[in-house]
Amino acid sequence: MTRVPSALAAAPAPGSRQLARGITATWWYTVTAVLFIELMLVGAWTGIAAAVDLSGGILLFIGLGGLLWCASTLMLLLDYRDRLDAEPGVAWGRLAVPFVVAVGYGVTAGLLVGSWQLAAMPVVQFFVLLSWPRGVRVRVVAAATFLLIALALVDSATSGVGVGLPWWMPVIYGAMLPGMSVSSLWWWDVLVTLDRARASEARLAATQERLRVATDVHDLQGHHLQVVALQLELAERLLPDDPEAGMQQLHAARISVDEARQGTRDLAMRFRSVPLGDELANARDLLTAAGLQVDAAIDADADAAPASALGPVIRETTTNVLRHGGGVHARLVLTRTADAWRYEIANDVAIGAEIEHDGSGLEGVRRRIEEAHGSLDVRRDADEFVVAVTVPSTSEEAR
Repeated sequence: MTRVPSALAAAPAPGSRQLARGITATWWYTVTAVLFIELMLVGAWTGIAAAVDLSGGILLFIGLGGLLWCASTLMLLLDYRDRLDAEPGVAWGRLAVPFVVAVGYGVTAGLLVGSWQLAAMPVVQFFVLLSWPRGVRVRVVAAATFLLIALALVDSATSGVGVGLPWWMPVIYGAMLPGMSVSSLWWWDVLVTLDRARASEARLAATQERLRVATDVHDLQGHHLQVVALQLELAERLLPDDPEAGMQQLHAARISVDEARQGTRDLAMRFRSVPLGDELANARDLLTAAGLQVDAAIDADADAAPASALGPVIRETTTNVLRHGGGVHARLVLTRTADAWRYEIANDVAIGAEIEHDGSGLEGVRRRIEEAHGSLDVRRDADEFVVAVTVPSTSEEAR
């Protein structure tokens, strides 16, 4: 049974941390707002129909038909959501169903109730929810609002549906539907624009970072390669007459190559450092996948540990356990003291098995830890092999 206390227990799998977030919640808020406006108007017209003593069948049609009309506008909203990525032109095929429902419900309900405003309301809403260009949409909304207000005044003056109702009530209904629907769509457009601007900014920052890395690599490699070329050219001239001096230049060229390689490695580590929480989660998952039972005791503040110093150590020691362990148990420990971090990895080994942990891998770990002014302790107990590393908590800043 794997025991993973503190922060590591809740740590996501390696690579699962994502910075980018969608705006799905905002989209559903927009849909809900528009549908709520429509449902409120359907309820209002059902109440008006009931107030003028219409039959139950008419009330049922206005209510249920209104629900069907609201559901059909969801197709328009879904089409509107992807309008920025839509191909040029209007997909009239997807608009046929909501248009037919709007016309059928509006005309029938308007005739049954005797209201010009109710007859026009679903059709007007259909055109309001279309994906118009910005300037055109403003004119469409203004025309829709004017039309609904005018028809409300006509209803109040000529039909019996307005008897007993204040004249301003249907006027408010007429003015509210286009304006509030478009304000919700406008809010969605603003959020989409902001989200795309954020994504563009992130891509631009990544591009600038790549350019900076490329410049640093070019400067580093260009300098060392120029030095190596000069040293090799000098060695070529000296070898025929002064072999010892020529060999010194060859030795100096080799040192320059090593310096270039180490500089490139350090540069890559500076830009590719991974939070220690991810490193430890990766180590735990690899050991578990290899069939080991892993006990992990990880400090809750693991991501604050010096990743440039401990990250390669965690990867190298985990690889050693996978290659040479041969046991069934492993232990990962990362603790923090007053001024240092201590990392320890241990695994059981079969009695009499040869230990191959003292190769170049641990030598590289020792060199890196010494550069970070830390210490490395490698020991073999009776049935366990332990690698313990201690680095100062300020080593990240020192590097």
